[in-house]
This record gives sequence, structure tokens and C-alpha cells, in this order.
Amino acid sequence: MIKINFWVWKNLSNEQKEKLISRSDTDISKTMQAVIPIIETVKKNKDKALIEFTKKFDKADISKLPIKVAAQEYNNAEKKLDKDVKKAIEFSIANVFKFHKKQLPVSLNNFKILPGITTGERFLPIDSAGLYVPQGRGSFPSMLYMLSVPALVAGVPRVCIVTPPNEDGTVDPACLYAAKICGINEVYRVGGAQAIAALTFGTESIKPVVKIIGPGSVYVTAAKRVLYGKIDVGLPAGPSESILLADAKADPYRAALDLMIEAEHGSDSAALLVTNSKNLAENVKKHIDSIIGTIPEPRNKFLSDVFSGYGGIILAKDMNEAADIVNQYAPEHLQIATKDPEKTLSLIRNAGEILLGQETPFSIANYTTGPNAVLPTGGMAKTYSPVSVRDFMKSSSVIYADRKGLKSVMNHVIALADYEGFDAHAGALRMRKF
Repeated sequence: MIKINFWVWKNLSNEQKEKLISRSDTDISKTMQAVIPIIETVKKNKDKALIEFTKKFDKADISKLPIKVAAQEYNNAEKKLDKDVKKAIEFSIANVFKFHKKQLPVSLNNFKILPGITTGERFLPIDSAGLYVPQGRGSFPSMLYMLSVPALVAGVPRVCIVTPPNEDGTVDPACLYAAKICGINEVYRVGGAQAIAALTFGTESIKPVVKIIGPGSVYVTAAKRVLYGKIDVGLPAGPSESILLADAKADPYRAALDLMIEAEHGSDSAALLVTNSKNLAENVKKHIDSIIGTIPEPRNKFLSDVFSGYGGIILAKDMNEAADIVNQYAPEHLQIATKDPEKTLSLIRNAGEILLGQETPFSIANYTTGPNAVLPTGGMAKTYSPVSVRDFMKSSSVIYADRKGLKSVMNHVIALADYEGFDAHAGALRMRKF
């Protein structure tokens, strides 16, 4: 019988509540110090450093391989894959394209804000994007297309992918097939902090990019923190986390099944059932205990670690308190399993994604339903959104004024510039010859 954490919210101290809310947001300051030499070595030695670090950290000797995946490797990868896996990738990519095409922002045509003055806004894609696809606890072709599709829909002219290689130096075949279907032919067999450094500063094989996005190990996260300010590192994406918000009407067996979905990502994941029903909580706990035994290693250990670590069950006094817990936590993934999910939805302010009902498990959202599955973690759903087309675009304001328009505002501008002490601002208007 495994240990499953069980908390009654009203009985917890403020310190205990804060610890629960903060979950596995690890202090990575020590790791940041560890990656600085890696970053500096890549900056100095470029490809040579990438080859050395790949051998050291990924146990892969790529010294006799091009760092960029060759064209023939895509064909070889396609031949290796089961047809059902290929169909699933194609099906999912089509849905992700369908959803993200709806996200394209519409430029704001110039409109008259005052006589003689028009204003507007235009959207353009960023120049380049480097997408980080992890490989360690598994292979993630779904991560590749979730990152690639919005960048492609945005119209980014150069999209490249970095991903750690297998020990023989090859790249996961499903990832290469997903890249091929998306139309991306710039994939590099390198991962970790060294890949982040390469994308930032460039090497002989890898040109630098203007933005890096995608989740990775603690070393990848640390490298992004170190390089923040030198490059846009996108949304924070740490260990997986989920909350299942349920009332007495939820089916406990399905609740237990769904609660384990995100928990199997790793021992540092977090998975919580938040409910106002003690009966449901106890039944879910029994089902988890019986189901975990059917899951093979290493996922079995991950599940056991999560439910005795950063996961478990929280009992709230009512649904308002339960929703308040969710909003404080701001989970990456949220499933609402209540009598009226739409009504419960109105109580939720903070979550990366929200799945309604018990026929919408996290699994389908992770792969095939269309919305992006790369989501903010660590409570950042309070201010960040899922990866979208907008992450790969930027906007510029556009303003035009004719002489009449300038004259109509100049006295207001002069008054404000004088007050703020900007003599040149005011002088440019006072001394202008009309």
C-alpha cells in the first residue's frame, strides 16, 4: 500500500499551505552556477564544446556525425516508425494547425484618433526561433509539433530544433517524422545547457536565434535563467503539474485514472485532487492504490513518489474554497469534474489549460485536441498563457500626424514636457517653423 498525502485545507497552517502551493519549484541557484562554465565554454569553443558536452552528459559520441541532422535521417526515421504512430502524428498535427490558425492576430488598421492624426498597429513574426525538445524521461514528438506549429503559423522565417541524441547519436525517429510533417529541416542533435548556449551565441553549425522556447531539464531551465536578458527564453516551463477539481458527483475510478496522467512524468511532478467530498476523496485514494500496481517501472516509481511528495488529496469545506485553492495554485493543467463544469468554470481565474468534464482527460489535450500543451508551470499561470502564435509575433505601433494634427496637440505636449523637465521635447515643438 503506497502513501498518498491527504490534507484538510482548514486544518493547515499558513506555512503548510504555502509549501503546498509552492510545490516542486526548486531553488536552482546552485545549478545556475554549474551551467555558467558550460555556457562560457560553448561561447568560446563552439562545435567542439557541443561534441564534448554531448559525450559527457548524453553518453553519445557525435564527433563523426554532423551536428545538424542529415536529410537521409528523416527518411530512415520514417521507415522505422509503426504506421499507427505516423497516423497519430499526422492526425494530431492537423488539429494543432487548425486551432493555431485561428489565433493569428489581426493588425489594427490606422484609424483617426484626432483630426490630422491616425494611429494603428501591425503584427509581424519574429526573425527566428529555437525550439527545445527534451529527451530523458521519454521521447516527445508531441512537444516538437506543439512548439513548431504556432511558430510556423506565425510565419517565422527560420525555425530550428535542438534535442538530445540517443546514445548512438541518432535523434528520436518520431520527433524527426513530426519535424518532416511540419516542414522543418533544421534539427540539431544537441541538448542541455550547451544547446541553449549554442542557440544564444551561435557555433559553426548552429546560427543564433532571437528566441528560445520549450521545456527541459533543470540544467536547461538554469541556462535560460543565466541567459535571460541576452535572449528571449519564453514562458517558464518546469516539472509537470495538475489539479483535478471534483465534487461528490465525480466518478472516483475515472478521477483516479486521470489524476495519474500528469503524475507519471517524473518524481518532481505534482498531481492533486481538490474536492469538497470526503467520500470521493477516500474512494479515489483506494483506486489510486490499486491502479498504481498495474503501471510498469519507471512510471510506477514516479507515481508513488508524486502522491507521497508534491501530490495527493486536498479536502476543502466547499466548492468556493476548492476553487480558491486552485486559483492560488494556478496549475499547469486543470480538469473540472463536477456536476456542472461550466458553472464551476466561472470560479476559476488561474490555470494554464482547463478541461471540462470526465470525458476530457489530460491525455487527449496533451496530444490531439488542438490547443497547445506547452503551458506555464510553477504558479506562472497567474500571468503567463499557453504557447501560442502570439509567442512568435511582435507588434509595432504606427502613428501619422499632418500639420493640422501636430498643431492640435502641441500645447498639451509642451505643458507635459516642461513639467517633466524635457527641454528638447518641448523645444522641438516651440521652435518648429510652420
